[in-house]
Amino acid sequence: MALNLGSFCTQNKAQMMKQLLLILGITIASFGSMHAQKFGYVDTKYILSHLPEYKQAQDEVNKLSAQWQKDIETKYESIEKMEKAYQAEKILLTDEMRKKREGDIENKRQEAKDMQKQKFGVEGELFKKREELIKPIQDRIYEAIQQVAEQKSLMVIFDKANHSNLLYTNPKSDLSDQVLKKMGLKPGEVLDDDKGGEEKEGDEEGEKTPASPASGKGKVAPKGKGK
Repeated sequence: MALNLGSFCTQNKAQMMKQLLLILGITIASFGSMHAQKFGYVDTKYILSHLPEYKQAQDEVNKLSAQWQKDIETKYESIEKMEKAYQAEKILLTDEMRKKREGDIENKRQEAKDMQKQKFGVEGELFKKREELIKPIQDRIYEAIQQVAEQKSLMVIFDKANHSNLLYTNPKSDLSDQVLKKMGLKPGEVLDDDKGGEEKEGDEEGEKTPASPASGKGKVAPKGKGK
């Protein structure tokens, strides 16, 4: 009986060792597969700073926005004048006249609110105009990124401009200049833009990246990575 028990223990240990080796093999294979995966990143703000059509699109959108905002402000100023006039004359008006004046003011206020929603609301005219002008540019950039990813057999490409939670990025993994070349553009030849000019962070060589044309001032220096 003692012999049978010892044989059972020996077989059990051998089986457990096989399972352990199998798990270890799968773990090593998985780690090797993960290690083999390639990653990279681009900075779309930097890429966009090279595209004159993007600046033109932004200028057109900003111009429309400013004009519509001015029109809406004019409406509210008119409403304010109507209210002041009404309050000054209210004591002299009959109930029927008061109701009419109050109704006119409320109608004007509603018109202003409707216009504000129509122009600047979700799915409003400004949103649609921006999408109409910017989407073709975004598609062009995405196509170039996809080509670079396929050439380098990359698994994932992050956008540094839209990922503020990236704590560290190695400049060697920056594919922005390669994407620009794929688009037929020369890296470093950024546009003069009165509204751009944010510094590009996280680069050991001290290059800069302009922000979107909606913020800051200044011209950025070429990246000079020689990609």
